[in-house]
Amino acid sequence: MARHLITKPGAERAPFRPDNIITFDISEHFDGLLDFLYQALADRKRTTVHDYLRHNQVMVNDTVTRQWDQALNPGDAVCINTTREFQTLRNPRLRIVYQDDDIIVVNKGYGLLSMGTDTKRDGTAYSILRDYVKRLDPANKLFIVHRLDQQTSGLMLFARSLQAKEAMQHNWNNMVLERKYVAIVQGCPEPAEGVIKSYLAETAAHEVYSTDDPTKGKLAVTRYRVLRTRGAFSLVELSLDTGRKNQIRVHLKDLGFPIVGDRRYGSPVSPIHRLALHALTLRFVHPVTRKDMNFTCPMPPGFSKLV
Repeated sequence: MARHLITKPGAERAPFRPDNIITFDISEHFDGLLDFLYQALADRKRTTVHDYLRHNQVMVNDTVTRQWDQALNPGDAVCINTTREFQTLRNPRLRIVYQDDDIIVVNKGYGLLSMGTDTKRDGTAYSILRDYVKRLDPANKLFIVHRLDQQTSGLMLFARSLQAKEAMQHNWNNMVLERKYVAIVQGCPEPAEGVIKSYLAETAAHEVYSTDDPTKGKLAVTRYRVLRTRGAFSLVELSLDTGRKNQIRVHLKDLGFPIVGDRRYGSPVSPIHRLALHALTLRFVHPVTRKDMNFTCPMPPGFSKLV
């Protein structure tokens, strides 16, 4: 006997409606956004125009706004989504730096997992961003290109198309032109600039360590430069020739100057209550357009307090 699922009235899932976005390039000055909208949407009721503003359906220069008296100048761009509010990412530990049809660059906060584990699937950078792109369109996809440690903040790259994912992952060393990190370390490394090389292996307890035996580990190369020193701490800039797990943390421990807050790799102190490592710069070739993409995000405020 066939069974029919009965859905309570009002509980049905509304069908997905694609965004209908109207874009205007501003060529003259307007004292207020609302005045411009009245003129640009003269065929619509003024109450409808007010609703667009009230319901986050107006964007100026890629930023959603409700400010009716915001001035507009030549070169500005105004977008109106007549279907629904613009979908934006609102999360205190994950901020979108750049996005297009193929990639998303984010600034990941300290303490946020890059991707799920066997015991934690939700509340990761990947799951938060996946939910965001699915709100834009349920058919959207998201792929992880590389990861940051949970305790490391800074720039991460995700792919929105299989083509972009495969292009980046299959040719990572040639596509990534520059990756710079900053860290606060204990003491002042000598010399003030140098290169650390070793083969990295991993114990059964998932702790990474250096070895001179190339048959036991993978080659890792880290370049460092001391930017400034204050008291017991130094600010160090680091760039990677390779991207091994925990590479920077292990190499700074090997150098004798562990990262502040890194108890696992030799630091007994944590004055800012976090691992003082931040992915500052990410420069790469766009996997589809082949443009040079270069991003830098600010150093966390706590770092400046130490040095």
